[in-house]
Amino acid sequence: MGGVPSTPRGGGARPQETAEYLIGEFVGEKSFPLASDYWQKLLELPLDLRWPSHRVRRACQLFATNNCKTKHLAKILIHLAWCLQECVSASDVASLAFTKALNALFVSSVFLKYLIENTRSDNFEELYLSLGESDSVPNDFSEGQHVANFIMSSALNFICKVDVSPGTYLLHQELFNFIVIAMSTQLLSGPTPGPNDTHPFIDAVMAQESTLVNTVVCKLLLNYIRRPQFPVNSSSSIIFSEGNQPGVLKRVGSAAANLMLLPFSYLGSSAGEASKRPLAEGSLHVLLILSYYRKCISVNYVKDKSHHSSSEALLKEETYFSENPFCKALENAQDIEFDRLDIEGNAHAGPLVRIPFASLYDTLGMCLANETSVLLLYSLVHGNSDFLEYVLVRTDIDTLLMPMLETLYNAPSRTSNHIYMVLVIFLILSQDSTFNATLHKLMIPSVPWYKERFLNQTSLGSLMVIILIRTVKYNLSKLRDMYLHTNCLATLANMAPHVHRLSAYASQRLVSLFDMLSRKYNKLAEIKNDKMNTTNGDLRGDSLPEDPSAELHVYTDFLRLVLEIINAILTYTLPRNPEVVYAIMHRQEVFLPFKNHPRFNELLENIYTVLDFFNSRIDAQKLDGEWSVEKVLQFIIECSRSWRGEGMKV
Repeated sequence: MGGVPSTPRGGGARPQETAEYLIGEFVGEKSFPLASDYWQKLLELPLDLRWPSHRVRRACQLFATNNCKTKHLAKILIHLAWCLQECVSASDVASLAFTKALNALFVSSVFLKYLIENTRSDNFEELYLSLGESDSVPNDFSEGQHVANFIMSSALNFICKVDVSPGTYLLHQELFNFIVIAMSTQLLSGPTPGPNDTHPFIDAVMAQESTLVNTVVCKLLLNYIRRPQFPVNSSSSIIFSEGNQPGVLKRVGSAAANLMLLPFSYLGSSAGEASKRPLAEGSLHVLLILSYYRKCISVNYVKDKSHHSSSEALLKEETYFSENPFCKALENAQDIEFDRLDIEGNAHAGPLVRIPFASLYDTLGMCLANETSVLLLYSLVHGNSDFLEYVLVRTDIDTLLMPMLETLYNAPSRTSNHIYMVLVIFLILSQDSTFNATLHKLMIPSVPWYKERFLNQTSLGSLMVIILIRTVKYNLSKLRDMYLHTNCLATLANMAPHVHRLSAYASQRLVSLFDMLSRKYNKLAEIKNDKMNTTNGDLRGDSLPEDPSAELHVYTDFLRLVLEIINAILTYTLPRNPEVVYAIMHRQEVFLPFKNHPRFNELLENIYTVLDFFNSRIDAQKLDGEWSVEKVLQFIIECSRSWRGEGMKV
């Protein structure tokens, strides 16, 4: 057997009954019929191997060489499907079927992962997911049926019909790992799905009937919500060990298990609460992979060349993405609290996913440090109008916002995708006026993760303004991502007409943002002028933009956006925001260079209308001694009572 010896390691067991021998036969040249008792021996024997990683790789290489003749992958997947079906019908979790299913999942996962990662064809022919001509077709496996469809249908039925309990926890967890591995064929395709892409396992899942799809989505969400714990001290877990034989707990720590890394390395990273609950995490991974899969379909049709005199026709090809039933089920999910006829008295057509929105909301709040939980929240607020409405009417919106604001605060240690999703969620939520008003009613006693300044009794709205501005400034200095700028400023623009009692620090940050952008704008304007005045055009150096005119235009738009934000606050909520008035009065010199700029003049007219109103009253006020910050602020509050907005352009 080369690197996979098939001799026993002591003890009284016969050679053909040892785990090492059975695995050696599995990867070897001999083909065992589907009905052979070899499969029962392989799946019933506790797999207590402690192979080093190089032996596992050698076994995988031998398996890949011989699988084309033995078709052992297809056969073990069929046996796995049978074991899962037997588990569904078994009334006792101590049934041998659960042990067999767990062994089948483990062996299948290790070798399937290797074959997928080392495939050379676009349609995964190396998997050989069909029986040989000499193999008899089992009764419950119709001739021509694809093995991938058989196993994935059985896996989904198991998820739907077998509840998670201490006795089934490990089997569910291994099943989710297997499903992720089976669907990882997508990683070998290009960034954009094409009509020739073939993904046998996930395509089989997409073909399942809607009732099964809805139940699977519901079960996966409930696993995520309930977050079952690993049954460390549960006696039920002994079904995976027999006598002194080490069970799955020891196997998970083995070299073979360590080699079986999840193909989706992006999904392998987790933080906070989520990493402590692997079954909940696995359920979410499967749900997201299923929901975001897109199958590209190609359609050929004939188009007449009517503009030519000949009757020659053109063969045209169009592509489109087929509807994803899992995405549709997630978008149509409803709150279980409203499991009744709608207000018109009409029942909804077809089955729906019904889950407790309140529990889902609270679970998301605990886990939003995890990127996958942020992706689930994005999927729901972007695609599910019922859940979005539920979020917007919650008065404890800080449950969701605080962990996401902390994510933005720690942007250097987060991925760009993570940051983008948080910003898009903020942008979606900020389109609702009730949400914006609620932000400034919620007071946050302290923000321990904010290190630059002690924030005490700050409104959630003020904190959000501070963090969004900080994100823009960080992006200016490090990332220089225009899309990130646009999302941050667009969210601030949505919030601006509803700002209420913005804190002094947030107001100062807002004006300093304009100052920072204006300095960048002025630098680009100088570069543009220097370039125009230079004949050789070779003065810009590596640190200067290749096209200062284009970047100058972008920063002009950014400056205008910030001015619009300040204008909206002054136009609609000036009496309620004395700190904003104080901030622009304190730094009014930063606006002066742009007073006559054609893109800014109408916006700056409003700002100077406010400045003239308050400056004239301060100048007219005779005061003994100097003006202190407190005195100026109190004077602004008093003058705001007589503010009528005269001369302001809306």
